[in-house]
Amino acid sequence: MDQEYERRLLRQINHQNLPSKACLTKSLSAACSPVSVKSGDRFIPTRAGSNWSINFHYANENCRSPSQNYKAKDAGSDSGKDAVAYAALLRNELLGAGIDSVPDPHGDDRRHAVLTQDSRGLFRYTVHTKRVPFDSDNEVSPYSLSPLSNKSHKLLRSPRKPARKISKIPFKVLDAPELQDDFYLNLVDWSAGNLLSVGLGACVYLWSACTSQVTRLCDLSVDGDSVTSVCWNERGSLVSVGTHKGYVQIWDAAGGRKLTSLEGHSARVGALAWNGEQLSSGSRDRVILQRDVRTPPSAERRLQGHRQEVCGLKWSPDHQHLASGGNDNKLLVWNSSSLLPVQQYSDHLAAVKAIAWSPHQHGLLASGGGTADRCLRFWNTLTGQALQSTDTGSQVCNLAWSKHANELVSTHGYSQNQILVWKYPSLTQVAKLTGHSYRVLYLAVSPDGEAIVTGAGDETLRFWNVFSKTRCTKESKSVLNLFTRIR
Repeated sequence: MDQEYERRLLRQINHQNLPSKACLTKSLSAACSPVSVKSGDRFIPTRAGSNWSINFHYANENCRSPSQNYKAKDAGSDSGKDAVAYAALLRNELLGAGIDSVPDPHGDDRRHAVLTQDSRGLFRYTVHTKRVPFDSDNEVSPYSLSPLSNKSHKLLRSPRKPARKISKIPFKVLDAPELQDDFYLNLVDWSAGNLLSVGLGACVYLWSACTSQVTRLCDLSVDGDSVTSVCWNERGSLVSVGTHKGYVQIWDAAGGRKLTSLEGHSARVGALAWNGEQLSSGSRDRVILQRDVRTPPSAERRLQGHRQEVCGLKWSPDHQHLASGGNDNKLLVWNSSSLLPVQQYSDHLAAVKAIAWSPHQHGLLASGGGTADRCLRFWNTLTGQALQSTDTGSQVCNLAWSKHANELVSTHGYSQNQILVWKYPSLTQVAKLTGHSYRVLYLAVSPDGEAIVTGAGDETLRFWNVFSKTRCTKESKSVLNLFTRIR
């Protein structure tokens, strides 16, 4: 074919196809971009339908610490912990976070908060003009075949703590007939000698946790009286018994004999607390009597500050301060020399029976309110400040701290009748135990600090394993959280 003819034929064909191609290009450009482009191959996408709050969700998360992000996840299960580790791995590889260990979701350690304001953002980069020496902690070895950084390798090799498992079923259940359903009484206590004392009607029974043997210590029915409170001394040799008529009896548990009977109260004695050889008793007559069992009964201190029945008494671990709670919604703190309270807290809206001093932080006091309050509150008795508080959703009947970890257990009445284990100071719930059909009015901790016993109006005593010695952690001596006031 003639070359000149061929060129004319091709030119004619191109000329005929030109309008259709122009229309197609015009329609595509109008659909894809609001900007009309006459020539060139530049593509400008439309952003009219973009949701920037979703697109930048992960970029905004970069401003938060890893511990804050982990709290939003359910880290109690293995799958939750895997998700936490995977999220940390992605941060290392995509954002250079430098996380080399998986933090404990229930812990309060903030050493893992490695992302600060100086961390690199998602859309921020820096051009390194100077080559820095090789750092084995932050850079990948030039001889490594792994695509992951050294921090990610450390993250994957970091030890994984086993998931905290607390049995939801009591390991022992004992019948307790005639165990009174009275919020203002304290009828269960566990001694240092591993003996459990229980007030049932007019009698006090001792149950040995070692042999499961039950013995009856005393019977007050011959005097027409009944038991309203029991409390062991610190050595576990003497048990004090408060009665409905206002007497305080002291018994020798080993010999099974009554040593003395103290008078002074005009109404029932619902709260008892030992402080060495001194015994404090709180009564419905609104008076707290403090007596030394080695001296004559006439030598006593009368502490008057409550306007209604005293239902809670606890001495501090350093034996210097006594905390008392009453039906007047007041929480009072007394020292060993003054006859007037040195501190008074009035934030509770119901009776304060649940009181517990922390064995881990000096001066930290926890208290719980009744049905109209339902709150756990924490106080710094060194400065008189109110710390954290949380609404438990039900009546707080008892509180007890763990001896081995910064945790505490609370028992509840109306309306959920449950037992809760809390982590302090985060106040996260570690476990929730149910089983009692009535208010869980009584609580005692075993001498080894691992088990608790709870009593309720359903006339049962239930034993639970809630704390463990293996979880003994190094407690920080800092009182930073203690002096932080929550507004």
